[in-house]
Amino acid sequence: GTLRSGYFFIVILNIFNLYIAKSFNLWYDIMNVYDFVSRGFNMSSKKPIGVFDSGLGGLTVVKEVIRQMPNENIVYFGDTGRVPYGTRSYETIKRYAAEDEAFLLKNDVKLIIAACGTVSSVASDDGKKLPVPYFEVVSPAAKAAVNATKNNKIGVLGTSATVKSNSHAKQIIKLLPEAQVTACACSLFVPLVEEGWYNADDVIVTETVKRYLQPIIDAECDTVILGCTHFPILATAISSILGKNVTLIDAGVATAAAVKAYLEANNLSNNEVCDGARAFYVSDRPDSFANTAKTLLGKDICEDAIKQVKLK
Repeated sequence: GTLRSGYFFIVILNIFNLYIAKSFNLWYDIMNVYDFVSRGFNMSSKKPIGVFDSGLGGLTVVKEVIRQMPNENIVYFGDTGRVPYGTRSYETIKRYAAEDEAFLLKNDVKLIIAACGTVSSVASDDGKKLPVPYFEVVSPAAKAAVNATKNNKIGVLGTSATVKSNSHAKQIIKLLPEAQVTACACSLFVPLVEEGWYNADDVIVTETVKRYLQPIIDAECDTVILGCTHFPILATAISSILGKNVTLIDAGVATAAAVKAYLEANNLSNNEVCDGARAFYVSDRPDSFANTAKTLLGKDICEDAIKQVKLK
């Protein structure tokens, strides 16, 4: 009986040791997976944010991204060789957007911001199919306008393609069914900005802006969405005509805030203490881009940091 008890004890001890060993191995495997995933997230967090626009306007979004997330790396592409997008057909806009997005993906970005009101209005469904998170500028602007309005009368200034898509109005009515939306296609605003004509004391700028804004004034809108990322550059001129009681919604501010919230919620923020690296690409000559970009971003951009590329 004593011998059997001894054998039984040895068997139980071996089973116990085997269980402990397997448990340890399992724990070791779990920790390895956790370490791998953690390192993966950290590596992803250092990848750049990709931003694109038809030209210079998207820099107003870049400015806000830098202000709200100074340590994020950024790759910007401005399709200056094919600006503007707002007067193109929907098919052409979608094709241009797909080519812009493909370029950014080749630069290994962790998310893409379509910093173009026209693309956001026309091609967002395609953008949402990309293998990285995709942000457009219509939804954040609509939400900000609904939160800002007091009389439920909201104006939208956009390109002809943006206004035709009715994208802002759809988002606004979804959030505020009683809202009255007045949309104006301001086709000359983009060329003015691209030419560097945006000073409020310039008579050409003032008279052009005044003509486009009359329907907004007649509708008594108290909140106006700058529905193209070029338009915040004309904000001073627009405000001088609409008056201080009208709130202007800059889509770049709202979009950058949405991106920041997403990165923080998904452990993708770049927590480096230094300022992020910025790379700028254009599809036409870099020299004119550098001059205007300095004004928009409030800082010098070395021409060597701006590279001209040819999209395939």
